[in-house]
Amino acid sequence: MFNFNYYNPVKILLGEGNISNIAKEIPQNANVLITYGGGSIKRNGVYDEVIEALKDHKYEEFGGIEANPQFSTLMKAVEIVRTKNIDFLLAVGGGSVLDGTKFIAAAAPFEGNEWDICKKRIPITNAVSLGAILTIPATGSEMNSGGVVSRKETKEKLVFGGPVLFPKFSVLDPKATRTLPKIQRANGVVDAYVHIMEQYATYDANAPVQTEMAEGLLRTLISIGERYVENPDDMDTASNLIWTATMALNGLIGTGVPHDWSTHMIGHELTALHGIDHAQTLAIVMSGVLKEMMEGKKEKLLMYATNVWRITEGSDEEKIHTALEKTDEFFESLGIKTRLSDYDVDKASIDIIANRFKERNIILGERKDITPEKITTILNGRW
Repeated sequence: MFNFNYYNPVKILLGEGNISNIAKEIPQNANVLITYGGGSIKRNGVYDEVIEALKDHKYEEFGGIEANPQFSTLMKAVEIVRTKNIDFLLAVGGGSVLDGTKFIAAAAPFEGNEWDICKKRIPITNAVSLGAILTIPATGSEMNSGGVVSRKETKEKLVFGGPVLFPKFSVLDPKATRTLPKIQRANGVVDAYVHIMEQYATYDANAPVQTEMAEGLLRTLISIGERYVENPDDMDTASNLIWTATMALNGLIGTGVPHDWSTHMIGHELTALHGIDHAQTLAIVMSGVLKEMMEGKKEKLLMYATNVWRITEGSDEEKIHTALEKTDEFFESLGIKTRLSDYDVDKASIDIIANRFKERNIILGERKDITPEKITTILNGRW
């Protein structure tokens, strides 16, 4: 196991009715900006609960944050923060709203070109305080300090982050998930699953605690994923799904072990070019990455086949191939297609994506061995 420093200061409030408790978590004299997306929180009752909880606070509102938050949209909120002297941000929504709000928090006090926060990964040393009310479990953004922002005019989707961007608190109310469309529920399960895999399916670093936790989270998603997607009124299942998705990317299972975020990085390009839902791109890419890089990941993939999918028959390679097939079948059972051809993506896009990594001189993988040429092979194999 590698040496590591682990820090996570986020206070979690999980359970029905916890939205009413946010007033206790936000300073009474704070000037609050409530951020949200397309307005679903006004249809499902969450907005009314938030406004009731903040009735004794001073607040402004900013809606319209996209499913892939756009830099231009977020900069409008940054102007509100600056002109209205906002000193606390409250993100109400899914991972995109939370990510976008983290960017607002970082950009508002930033001096210089705000896009450099993502483009040049300039360290973030100052940020507006923020809290979160999660309505779509998926990204883990409610308990980490990172995010992703898109820029339409340059067709970029880039990551950013830093310790000052941890939420002060996050409310995980399963009731807020009840009215989610089935596709969003399915996307959330897939996103959480891939988050775990990218911290697990690398090479064995003799970290049994992290390994056992990751395998347990994967088995949980397999066990409850379809039930969560099909039964929106099952609050017990929703609570467990929310907590699993949060644990998938709060940093705990990723401490002391190698990571491989190539599925996410390749998937971001598919979203930037074609607007495919983030989780859908992950379902397309992940098994292709694992298959192409099987030799270097063989030990962990065999553990995955044996300990997660309980596969006992066949050679080691046959077990791994069966596990990857079962993974695709699991995603498909949720209603998420796993092939590029399912999304009408032109094959020419494969070379465009590979060339983007080549132009940026980016090589992916835990061993830095996923070259642009291998990305081409991976994507061709997922046609």
